[in-house]
Amino acid sequence: MKKTIITMLIAMVAMVASAETYSYLKFTKSNGTTVTCSVEGIKITYDNSNITVTNDEGTTTIALADVQDMYFSNEAGTTPSYKVGDVNGDGNVNISDVTALIDYLLSGDASSINTDAANLNGDGLVNISDVTALIDLILSGNA
Repeated sequence: MKKTIITMLIAMVAMVASAETYSYLKFTKSNGTTVTCSVEGIKITYDNSNITVTNDEGTTTIALADVQDMYFSNEAGTTPSYKVGDVNGDGNVNISDVTALIDYLLSGDASSINTDAANLNGDGLVNISDVTALIDLILSGNA
């Protein structure tokens, strides 16, 4: 695990240097999908299970286990049409999104939420850990 963390740190330093000449950071996930993030105002953090990219457009969190490839590009590709954490789709990430997410978990009715935006930890499931991640996002001021 220590070797993985050191490798990630070295890769992130190299990425910050590379970001100056590219417009986008892309992640290829193990399921074949690509997540594209603008490098404008980019900040990359990670913990033992997630990599989080915060930029001028918002915050994207991906499970490290899902990252198959990570690279810079000048091609935009596809970007999510939602802001991660904006569960209720009102354009803001705040306590009303936490309420909407908890309501969904208790009722099972997803008709009023964006489940992609609700999957904050990037594990493909929407559950109580996403509520915790959403609260952390709001309290950190990165929402």
